[in-house]
Amino acid sequence: MAGSQWDLPPELCCRPMAFVALTGLDVVYNAVHRAIWDAFCANRRADRVPISFKVLAGDHEYPKCRTKRTSYEWYIPKGILKTGWMNKHLNLVPALVVLFYELDWDDPQWKEKQSECATKVEIVRTSLQGRNAKVAVVLIQKKTPLPPGEDLVASERAQALCTACDLSGKSLFVLPHTDHLVGYIIRYLSSSTKQRTRHQFKIAFFSELKQDTQNALKYYRTAYCLVHELRAHETNMLEIKTMAGFINYKICRLCFQHNTPLDAIAQFRKHMDQCKKKIGCAELAFEHSAWMSKQFQSFGELFDEAIKLGLTAIQTQNPGFYYQQAACYTQDRKQLAHQLCQAGACYPSPDPLDTQSGGLDFYGQRPWRQGHQSTGEHFLMQSQVGMGFRFIVHELIIALLGNAVAQFKKYKCPRMKSHLMVQMGEEYYHAKDYTKAFKLLDYVMCDYRTERWCALLTDILSTALRCAYLMASVKDYILYCMELLGRASDLNEEQKSRIEKNLLKVLMNDVPEPEPDCDPSSVGAARSLWTDRMALAGSNEMTIEVQDYIPFIQCKAKFQSPSFHVDQPIQLQVFVRADCPHPVSFNKLSVSLSNQEYNQWCVAESSGQEDMTLLPGKPKRYRFSFVAKTEDVGKKIEITGIELMMGSDNGRCVFLSWRGAGGDAASAHEALQSSRSSRRWARGNEAHPELDWDGITLQNSTMIISRVPKISVVLSHQPPILTNEMYCIRLAVQSQEDAVARDVQLTTGLKPGQDANLSQTTHVTLEASKVCDDSAASLLPDVPLGDLQPGGTLEKCIYFRCGSTGPRVFLFHVAYSVETAVEGRQIICKCHKDETVTIDTLVPFDVSVKFVSTKFEPLDRVAVDIPFLLLTDVVSSSPWPLLLASSSLQLLTLTSNTPQLQSQLQEVVLQTAECATECFCLRCPPGTNDNNTVATGQYLISWRRQSSNPDGPLIQTTVTLPHIILESVPVYIYADLPSFGRVRESLPVRYHIENRTSLVQEVEMAVEPSDAFMFSGLKQPHGRQPEDASIAAA
Repeated sequence: MAGSQWDLPPELCCRPMAFVALTGLDVVYNAVHRAIWDAFCANRRADRVPISFKVLAGDHEYPKCRTKRTSYEWYIPKGILKTGWMNKHLNLVPALVVLFYELDWDDPQWKEKQSECATKVEIVRTSLQGRNAKVAVVLIQKKTPLPPGEDLVASERAQALCTACDLSGKSLFVLPHTDHLVGYIIRYLSSSTKQRTRHQFKIAFFSELKQDTQNALKYYRTAYCLVHELRAHETNMLEIKTMAGFINYKICRLCFQHNTPLDAIAQFRKHMDQCKKKIGCAELAFEHSAWMSKQFQSFGELFDEAIKLGLTAIQTQNPGFYYQQAACYTQDRKQLAHQLCQAGACYPSPDPLDTQSGGLDFYGQRPWRQGHQSTGEHFLMQSQVGMGFRFIVHELIIALLGNAVAQFKKYKCPRMKSHLMVQMGEEYYHAKDYTKAFKLLDYVMCDYRTERWCALLTDILSTALRCAYLMASVKDYILYCMELLGRASDLNEEQKSRIEKNLLKVLMNDVPEPEPDCDPSSVGAARSLWTDRMALAGSNEMTIEVQDYIPFIQCKAKFQSPSFHVDQPIQLQVFVRADCPHPVSFNKLSVSLSNQEYNQWCVAESSGQEDMTLLPGKPKRYRFSFVAKTEDVGKKIEITGIELMMGSDNGRCVFLSWRGAGGDAASAHEALQSSRSSRRWARGNEAHPELDWDGITLQNSTMIISRVPKISVVLSHQPPILTNEMYCIRLAVQSQEDAVARDVQLTTGLKPGQDANLSQTTHVTLEASKVCDDSAASLLPDVPLGDLQPGGTLEKCIYFRCGSTGPRVFLFHVAYSVETAVEGRQIICKCHKDETVTIDTLVPFDVSVKFVSTKFEPLDRVAVDIPFLLLTDVVSSSPWPLLLASSSLQLLTLTSNTPQLQSQLQEVVLQTAECATECFCLRCPPGTNDNNTVATGQYLISWRRQSSNPDGPLIQTTVTLPHIILESVPVYIYADLPSFGRVRESLPVRYHIENRTSLVQEVEMAVEPSDAFMFSGLKQPHGRQPEDASIAAA
């Protein structure tokens, strides 16, 4: 049977729509008719009834209706469903014929046109004789009709037209050619007629035509049950299965359409359970596999279509599984057909599958059984061979697997996707499309390498190796030979030995032996291709990147240490191991570094003293050493690649290349397993422990750091720092070098990376003679100290001034150059040593200020032109003695009440927590604006540490005095008293009363007696005091 007959008929797969024939329209030359046709067909909305329209001629010949049987006695049915029945009712026999005729109610030639219209209707009925199709007439009118009942002429003529045409009133329509043409047509289509038939399948099919999908599903289910009730035997088994498949397809399609996917899946499983054992003739078992494959494929397509329309699928239930199962049955079909068509068989003649009519009368019947039920042995044997020869399924299997891969990729099932891609590659291989097979297998092998599926990987590699041999791809052949010889291969020793011999032949530029199981018809062409490849000049060298594979040669590299000093030789080790059955030799091993100038020191060649033969399973270590350059200090040296050369110049040179420090696709997994295993501890107890290959870790980079300095840096100072003082730190650098330390330089100051405010208030200088200002930097770079002899010492004083309190970190970076020998080479090394010190900054003393009267009474306000006292208390907070050199006042508004202000703290030494007090008599001059707050001035103190250099600069601390509130006094009284008095002697006392106002004041005084004194003079004087005058009373 032809392969196309397994496809479902397009009439079955499409959505059934009622067929309506339109006659009387000239859509080519008549614009009005064209507009009517466009209104029916163009841009139909989803809410309109789905109908298939066709424009036919009025005298179109429809299929003739056969004469109905009057009795079914002795009737033997030839089949279940004819092949043309669905197409006939979808595209050939209309459910309704609509005749369009241009006729207005007021047409002057009404009688003639009425007769013409009736004639056309009769012609249509004659063409449909025996068919239960309805006929309708549509009158195309230019004028808009009046509402029903208002136009009496129209009613009469419509009745007359229906009588002449033998139509019911419901089959006559008026279609005005107006702007509302589309609306008229939509209302007209709602009057579609119904169809009737007795057969369940036909009833269901007609229900679909009417868009009654619920009833259609019910009738399809009934039809499905009836099909399986038929008595099955070898002559009608295929027909029963074919019809069951058709009806199952319809049921599943409608279930998906009704958004009941579980019902569709349940129906399909039931369908498969009922039909999978209905094989029929054993010799045609491949035919059953083909039918099963098509069932799964069709359901997968339905499932996928439903998903595109909004259905949600999951990983465990998606169309990919059905496509996969369809591919499996197609593979079974291929194997069964291959067994049937043994070698030497030829296609039978005449062709048993040809039919006289070019097609089958009934679905599912044999071509040689058209019209009779012959079961002759001759037809059966010929059909078996014929169907086996007619079928090529490689493309079908690949297409099904491709659909399954796309689905599993969509639903994120990577292992299923890889498994099916392997099957696709094998199918391409059997189809002799070795290029596509190789590409697919090479793509999926990386997953099996990383996940360590050794058995699966071995099978895939064997197929890929056969493809590489048959394509004569030298590079790929060498690569897969290396993998099949490696530790990830499950081949036995004999098979590996054969592959190793072939590999050595290729390296010697000889043609390898063919791989087992290769197609004999392709081996000859492959040998010819190999011969041509070996004869090509200039193709004897190739580089193979093996990092992403698992070759039989393993390579790991590591630096001995994560970092090396510049005066130490850099040690590099490369470990190599072979996993092949026999010893293998190579000619060169080289390591590439990020700095290519070192590559010349990392090469091992067979011409040297190195042994370049690897024993099976025995690791070998190669050591390399080189001296770093001084300009690479602070830089990282990385291993960028390792290259191992196999073969020779006389044959073929193959360079195996590893990126970085080596390793392959399985190294990470093996290292993880090794870390979890305790085997290494057992090996440690052996007398001669061998290298633990899995325990070798990669170290692909190392840092070049500066030489260890052989100097000592000593800092001498007396913390803490006092605010604004020139704090001295004495630096002493002592050498333990064996050679002269040249160009010694010092970088010192505030260590970078601290608060930005600290860098603005910290200043460093080398000058001790003066206090540095705010323009001085916080860090002094590259201060030259000269050369330092072996065992010698260099000293330097650095001065820091800090304008704010808080801790600070100071850096002392001493750098120098020294000449040293490394492996017999003299190099100049730059060394440096850093010292940091954290010092806190404190204020040297606390100053408090208060205003008192001349009687030392606290004052909140100060009277204008009346003397008062300013008291200052200086309390030391320094842990070291302070020398107060002098102090002074800088007054703004006030004036001194004494001729000259002199410091009372000159050369005073304060210990910790001691206090020094100073007193000043001040006066606010008259004329100052009273009732106002005024600034007083500043208090200046010059000081230094007592232990500091006497010739050093003094530090001046400025204290801003508080503001005072002024007030005016109208009368000022003060007394002149002697400093002492004697008993029983007179004590003269003079009181002064001053009028500070601009008015004459009347003054009355009273002197209160005291028990200790006797008074003489006026006790109650009375008088007037002019403005700005004073009175004295004794």
